[in-house]
Amino acid sequence: MPHFDVFNGDADGLCALQQLRLAQPREALLVTGPKRAIALLERVPALAGDTLTVLDISLHRNRAALQDLLDRGATVEYFDHHFAGEVPSHPRLRTHLDPSAGVCTSLLVDRHLQGAHRSWAIAGAFGDNLPDVARELAASSGLAQGDTRELRQLGEAINYNAYGDSEADLLVPPQRLAILLRPFRDPLAFARSDPVARALAEGQAADLEAAWRIPPERLLPGATLVLLPDAPWARRVQGVFANALSQRHPDRAHAVLRAAGDADFVVSVRAPRQRPHGADQLCLGFGSGGGRSAAAGIDRLPRRRLEEFAQAFARAFAT
Repeated sequence: MPHFDVFNGDADGLCALQQLRLAQPREALLVTGPKRAIALLERVPALAGDTLTVLDISLHRNRAALQDLLDRGATVEYFDHHFAGEVPSHPRLRTHLDPSAGVCTSLLVDRHLQGAHRSWAIAGAFGDNLPDVARELAASSGLAQGDTRELRQLGEAINYNAYGDSEADLLVPPQRLAILLRPFRDPLAFARSDPVARALAEGQAADLEAAWRIPPERLLPGATLVLLPDAPWARRVQGVFANALSQRHPDRAHAVLRAAGDADFVVSVRAPRQRPHGADQLCLGFGSGGGRSAAAGIDRLPRRRLEEFAQAFARAFAT
């Protein structure tokens, strides 16, 4: 009977999976993709007796496919921190769900494993834009400041790699990256020895430099809205740039919109770090939106709704 590991291709999903498979090694078929490839369960051909581990993808967005898998006889263990909505009650479904601010899937797995591979959890938390939580965890673990900085760089670089409209936009496909990470019990060993880690960090720095050169489209009361072009570098850097904005200006909300052809925008929203609530509810009001309270997004926002979004964004985070 096959086992499927289904996970978001960003830092949180990869670092959560890495912890689990270091603690509980097993052969698995990997199902993943770019960060915004959320509807992953519909791609899993599981049958009666098959098993799945699901990491860092919204149950709300995958509920119908999850119910179908359970009806087919599969057994599912689900770790996630995004808005879940109604959770199916089923004897073959075990959930570890917590949408609280300050929580990510890597931290849920760290909690489940009682800190067995905490350095990977710290890297995942840094990648998921929880630097304060990650630093506290690093300090309580006795990590040196230099090692903590390296974990932050690694987590943010892995997260940066996940952004794009397709795997063609990514420097490394997430499935391949998961396989490259697998031998490393210590994330610092990967960061210091693997050329892929260096390539991700260098690519992230170059793309961020391009993003910082673009002035905000609108400075609203308590909020900033930025428009990025439809370009490979912008597709890669969008979420990481939204995180960087929120860290540089923690008292403000940030919306980074990236053109997707002539008709749509892809949207990344970050609530103010000092008030990390409301991003998910804002984005859920726009059809293909979802996420968590501190950070959320919209897969496709029609250009004709840009002004409607800007007004809703301003109202949601008015000071």
